[in-house]
Amino acid sequence: MDFGFTLKPDHPIERVIELTRRAEAAGFTHGWLFDSHVLWKEPYPLLTVMALNSDRLRLGTCVTNPGTREPTVTASALATLNEISGGRMELGIGRGDSARRVEGKPPMTLAHLEEAVHLIRDLVEGRSVEQEGTQLHFDWTRADRLPVWVAAYGPKALRSTARVADGIVLQLADPDLIRWFVSQLHEACREEGRDPSEIRVMAAAPAHVNEDIAACRDRVRWFPALVSNHVVDLVTKYPREQLPESLTGYVREREGYDYKHHAEVGSANAGFVEDEVVDRFCVIGPVEAHIAKLRELADAGVDQFNLYLMNGEEEQQLEIYGREVVPQLSGAAVTRDPGARAGSSDLLAGEAR
Repeated sequence: MDFGFTLKPDHPIERVIELTRRAEAAGFTHGWLFDSHVLWKEPYPLLTVMALNSDRLRLGTCVTNPGTREPTVTASALATLNEISGGRMELGIGRGDSARRVEGKPPMTLAHLEEAVHLIRDLVEGRSVEQEGTQLHFDWTRADRLPVWVAAYGPKALRSTARVADGIVLQLADPDLIRWFVSQLHEACREEGRDPSEIRVMAAAPAHVNEDIAACRDRVRWFPALVSNHVVDLVTKYPREQLPESLTGYVREREGYDYKHHAEVGSANAGFVEDEVVDRFCVIGPVEAHIAKLRELADAGVDQFNLYLMNGEEEQQLEIYGREVVPQLSGAAVTRDPGARAGSSDLLAGEAR
């Protein structure tokens, strides 16, 4: 299992640098940033800073969308960052939640998402594309391979992911739900004529180490409230019987969502979230509980655990994970088909350091 971390882009630049360096030293392989430019800072300058202050971390957005950012602009940014980082960029992309909704706009269609994935990947990797009758090509790109992760939940989104993605982003740390989603994804892969083992699985969720479970829950209760935005979308589009009750049931008492308090510890958005849901969706408790749950996630098919590092005490949490958790799990084997069982330049880098 690989380990990633995601930052909410609201830190001073100096702290972004410090957290990036600490995470790499702790054994993390991926560094991600939320992309919601109205709520928080612009991610691409921050990704540049992260690239110049790391040597091995693979970096990207978790996640951007093709509506807020015109896809050729995203492609140009990533191709440029590949030059800065030495080819370490990855793309995390979805239909758009907070980045779109705070502007009063709906998420993008899956068709638009698929089209954008093809266009961005082709341009970054050095291939020509046609857009609205015009041929486009980056003559200057390094043409590094660009892994693409798609954030998805619903049946149609899972099928879309099976068609175009290198990996899927599942914002959950519930092993049973992960297993259900992965089995659905693998079925879609087979129907699309694709080997399911080609698609990597990311479980993205908060983790917080503390012996005091109640204190942990208070740190991460915001997360199931964030996920509820996607769940509400699902239950408006699909019959509930097509979706697991363990996913949809908890949103019945949800009264609304204020994006001004998105991904915020102590957010009033989370008032409806019960302890049981927090325990399932997040990774909390003493170190032993983290190791045990992460082993369950690996068994459910997870290739990368992406720790949403925005619950306070970030430096301490990275230190604990690097010392006590990552060494235990970095070699954990992934079950490739759980559905079968479950039905830059040196000068610039030197200046930045």
